[in-house]
Amino acid sequence: MARQLRELASYGTLGTRAAEFLDMRRAKHFSPGTIEWNEGNLRAFFNWCEERSLRNPTEITRPILERYQRWLFYYRTKLGKPLTIASQHKRLAAVLAFFKWMARSNMILFNPASEIDLPRLDRRLPRDVLTIAEVEHILSLPDVTKPSGIRDRAMLETLYSTGIRRSELVRLGIYDVQPEAGTLMVRLGKGRKDRVVPIGERALSWIEKYLVEVRPHEVVEPDEGVLFISHLGNAFMPHSLTDIVRGYIEAAKIGKVGSCHLFRHTMATLMLESGADIRFIQAMLGHASLETTSIYTLVSIKKLKEVHELTHPGAHLGRRESGQKPAVSEKDAEELLSTLAAESSEEEDERV
Repeated sequence: MARQLRELASYGTLGTRAAEFLDMRRAKHFSPGTIEWNEGNLRAFFNWCEERSLRNPTEITRPILERYQRWLFYYRTKLGKPLTIASQHKRLAAVLAFFKWMARSNMILFNPASEIDLPRLDRRLPRDVLTIAEVEHILSLPDVTKPSGIRDRAMLETLYSTGIRRSELVRLGIYDVQPEAGTLMVRLGKGRKDRVVPIGERALSWIEKYLVEVRPHEVVEPDEGVLFISHLGNAFMPHSLTDIVRGYIEAAKIGKVGSCHLFRHTMATLMLESGADIRFIQAMLGHASLETTSIYTLVSIKKLKEVHELTHPGAHLGRRESGQKPAVSEKDAEELLSTLAAESSEEEDERV
């Protein structure tokens, strides 16, 4: 906290106020991920302001914020790509929240961001989704004669079987895996919500192999209890996990790009194609609601596990015989996949 204050203070009064803003959000029990997201986006804005000698909140006017919004639109990453609309929306939203807080706290006379419109978010479907054959090919790529290969196979299987987010995988604890119940506990997922999701037999078998043959020899004391650890013996950084997964997808040479979120897309798509009810997939993914779902229906883990076993191609060690597929509304399916596509922008823009 002290280091954060010193670093933000280098941006002048803007940075000092930002430190107070973030501290207030901690006091209101915002998730660490949300606070980190706010800080990162505010730093990006402050860097832009610093280049223009803007260091005081009173110097920020509506035209200044509109200039920043245009700058985000025309900005290009190190790879020469524009920011996605979702990323532009997130960066600007953090700035707008900051100025709204200062105005409410009487730190500025008026809110210059009050009439700034956020970019309209695209409603798009996932760019790429893997077929079952492509998934199996990717899963076969880790060299399981090596410890890192066993670990990578277990991670890929977990992503595919459960559809959990990258951030949820890196935080997963050893005791969050419940082999007897065939479930996985996701703690403090998006929105600071816990949830229990099914996990297939094959994924569990690879996790067990990893826990017995690899992890005990790689972990560095004190053991924090994180399930998947890097070659350094501690928890993965999210971008490191992205690099690993992306590497296997590229090595598969299937003409598709993506990383952890690609498995999330794929899991949802394949279960939809197999006839899973939209509500069950919604519960697995940890979505609080969908626009097509007027009332959020709580689903018991027992029923959810039954649906997972019936519709997920990788739920069993052996081949699953195809059964009757319940009808799924195309509109509902498109809504779910569009929501998933919007989520994936964090990986697309992570190396800005």
